[in-house]
Amino acid sequence: MWKYPKLYDVIVVGGGHAGCEAAHASAKMGAQTLLITMNPDTIAKMSCNPSIGGTAKGHIVREIDALGGLMGKAADRTSVQFRMLNASKGPAVRSPRSQADKTAYSLEMKYRLEKTPNLEIKQGTVESLIIENHQVIGVILREGIAYSGQTVVLTTGTFMRGLMHIGSTNFPGGRGGDYAAVGLSPCLESLGFELGRLKTGTPPRIHRRSIDFSLCEEQRGDEGVHFSYDAPEERMKQIPCFITYTTEQTKKIILQNLHRSPLYAGIIKGVGPRYCPSIEDKIVRFADKARHQIFLEPEGLFTEEIYVNGISSSLPYDVQLETIHSIIGLEHAEVIRPAYAIEYDYIKSSQITPALETKRISALFLAGQINGTTGYEEAAGQGLIAGINAACRALGRSPFILKRSEGYIGVMIDDLVRFDLDEPYRMFTSRAEHRLLLRQDNADLRLRPKAFQLGLISQEQMDRTIHKQQTIDGESERLTQLYRPVDGKSTSIAQLIRRPDWTYQKALEQFPDAIQDHGADLNEQIGMQLKYAGYIERQQKEVTKMEHLDNARIPNNFDYLQVIGLRTEARQRLSRFSPENLGIASRIYGISPADISILLIALQKKWR
Repeated sequence: MWKYPKLYDVIVVGGGHAGCEAAHASAKMGAQTLLITMNPDTIAKMSCNPSIGGTAKGHIVREIDALGGLMGKAADRTSVQFRMLNASKGPAVRSPRSQADKTAYSLEMKYRLEKTPNLEIKQGTVESLIIENHQVIGVILREGIAYSGQTVVLTTGTFMRGLMHIGSTNFPGGRGGDYAAVGLSPCLESLGFELGRLKTGTPPRIHRRSIDFSLCEEQRGDEGVHFSYDAPEERMKQIPCFITYTTEQTKKIILQNLHRSPLYAGIIKGVGPRYCPSIEDKIVRFADKARHQIFLEPEGLFTEEIYVNGISSSLPYDVQLETIHSIIGLEHAEVIRPAYAIEYDYIKSSQITPALETKRISALFLAGQINGTTGYEEAAGQGLIAGINAACRALGRSPFILKRSEGYIGVMIDDLVRFDLDEPYRMFTSRAEHRLLLRQDNADLRLRPKAFQLGLISQEQMDRTIHKQQTIDGESERLTQLYRPVDGKSTSIAQLIRRPDWTYQKALEQFPDAIQDHGADLNEQIGMQLKYAGYIERQQKEVTKMEHLDNARIPNNFDYLQVIGLRTEARQRLSRFSPENLGIASRIYGISPADISILLIALQKKWR
């Protein structure tokens, strides 16, 4: 074993979406950072759908950008179609989504990382961790090299003991075409971590020339949609996607072959994502549905591969072919890559802190699917926070904790430290109780001040954010006091904008002498601040009301078994999760308000 002659501040293991953001954030903060990946050519590889964003996920991408991350910029640069989902609904649930050129996205992310100061990228497969006094101090590679670091961030994706399934055939792999990582799981188990098994999957890819698009519905993108709050990236050519449907024949084929599915035959033990089910699951769970929607999404401008979104499967290849050919417009489809399911190891809940540091081994941080999540965006959001906190620890700074009232990323991490996950975690707008405060359009106003304090954005970026906030606040106040005659009454323009049939744009057209055009984005922000002022104020009061619980910290060694009056179930759950504060404790499943009251009294005695 040869020891590399350099001590790094942060070592990031894995070059997926979590690893990219972790390495970039720590290096941007001034930490000497090493990114170790099995193959530098597959950095930020889109192994499933080449899309970024979507419902709630788009919020996360905009938060990543607001905090100085890369995902939004790379997606803007390599998008082949942009859409705003839920555009006709309320502002809290609108979410941007991009269909990306998967090869261009990976190359763009790799290039941006290569240009990042303080960041080195090296090829290798990490087999084990070097531990001293319950603290990680480095990693050992299969290639016979040891790297030393003050902190380590594990972003292993689906590679830990990854096992791929196509019908009755299974073989080790981290994803299509890549080897599994076999050494880390035993290493983590030997350190006392409790591991579990999860499952995910991907649909087949087919050749464009074999699709009858005349039988499908064309779906074009939206103009003016983007992720980044900074200068617009030069766009690639925008192209359409298509929609088609399964048939009764599809249903018949799958039901006749369920016994050949490793999922239903009991071969796959890991639990899959409930909200992204395989086509087998859809047919069984929604037996009354005559058809299911399928999206045909291009994988890029310089490939003829089409991603068949909606038929993720682990069925044998012959059944996959029969199934695809039963779908409208795909009767003669040529399959380039078959669908597969993959099982992999993850670290069970309750073993990480809100900073994403493990409780058992200090200086060891986890991000992405190793924490039980699914999705590029969820992984990238965690990677960003893990990278920030690894750098904070190495540089002697306080941890950075994003509260659930401050961002969707905060909601996700709060959920991960207090949930017993029994399926891969996916973000939804419904998970955020303060979602009107956490809109995708105001992530910069919420988070850029924090990013600036951390050194993740420039003074120029911060100045633009300050000017934007001042403009919104100033115009909102001015329009509250500016009256105009409407329907025979003198009414403030703010009151007019609050009416259901009025918007800022309508007011601008009606009173061009009184209202300034600040551009589409700012106009919309001012209009929303006025229209939803009452609801926003109410949610802010709720946040303030709960802050005292989040500020009430619980000592690491607190003995819940000694708290008189606490129910047995509450003692067991609190001992298992070891919450950092009363706020997290109050949100653990099975903990009642009465338990929190009793715990508060016990803590007050200890504090005294």
